[in-house]
Order: sequence, then C-alpha cells, then structure tokens
Amino acid sequence: MLNDIKNDAQARMNKSVESLRQALTKLRTGRATPALVDHLKVNYYGSDMPLSQVATVSVADARSLTITPWEKQMVSAVEKAILASDLGLTPNTAGTVIRINIPALTEERRRDLSKVVHSEGEDTKVAIRNVRRDANQQVKDLLKDKQITEDEVRRSEDEIQKLTDKAIKDVDEVVKAKEQELMAV
Repeated sequence: MLNDIKNDAQARMNKSVESLRQALTKLRTGRATPALVDHLKVNYYGSDMPLSQVATVSVADARSLTITPWEKQMVSAVEKAILASDLGLTPNTAGTVIRINIPALTEERRRDLSKVVHSEGEDTKVAIRNVRRDANQQVKDLLKDKQITEDEVRRSEDEIQKLTDKAIKDVDEVVKAKEQELMAV
C-alpha cells in the first residue's frame, strides 16, 4: 500500500523530469539538431502528420539541417510548415532537398532563452511538488482510515521527501546543462 504510493509518486516525478527534457530539446541553441523540427506538423493529403513521417531530417553540419521529403509534391507543404512554425527559420529549397541554416544566437536571445529554460524548470519543480502533495495526502488518508500508524506516516513522508529532493536535483541538472549549451558560443 505505502510502497504503491511511493512507486507511483516516483514514476510521476520521473515523467515530469523526462517531459522537461523533451520540452528543452525543442529550444534552439544555435546548433543544428533534428529535434528542432520534430514537433512540426505537415499537411499530408488533408491530415496533419509529423515531419518525421513524411521526410528525412539530417544534420548537414553544425549550423544547418537538410530535410528530404519522400514525395516530390511534399516539398511545398514542408516549406509551409517550417515558415508557419515559431522557429523563425527560413527554408532554402534546391530541387527536392530543403536546407535550413541556423543562425548563431545573439547574446540577448541567449539570455531570453535562458529565462525560458529556467521557467520550464520551475514549472517542472511545481509539478513535482504537486506529486509530493498528492502522495502525502494519500498517506494521510490511510492514517485517517486507521490502516497505518503515525510512525509509518512520518517514515513515508520522509521517503517521499527524499524522492522529491532527488527529482528536483535532476531538474536542476537538466536546466544547468541546457543553459550551458545555450551559453556556449
């Protein structure tokens, strides 16, 4: 019973940290990575499909991506998706290959992105604390139903706090790593 609560809390906290990692891969760091365009949706015969399902995305060099649609008529749809995205990138088309040059980030833009990274990190910490609160509430409900003792409640709350501290430490490490990647010229 208590182990189920702790395992559930740990799994939810790990999912929060993993969600943060996924969200931060979409941030542009001045270095080309296919994750930059993974979230783009392309209109494919009337339905929106992920870019990875209609084209091959590869890193040409440190500052450019190449996108090769599998069908020739998809080139314009992929271009439209890139232009409509919030990335602020301009595609260059040569036949069936689309190149995206990724400009270097300005110092001001780096600071703005750093603030975004910190904000995402704080949101994740709040989510982790909410998981802790829910787990502690479940433990207190068990005490109220007289299924566990007060000693078990304290021990469980301490263990849940240790899980929370570890998850928050993981968030701090992810944020710090992303910030270093952003600030690297």
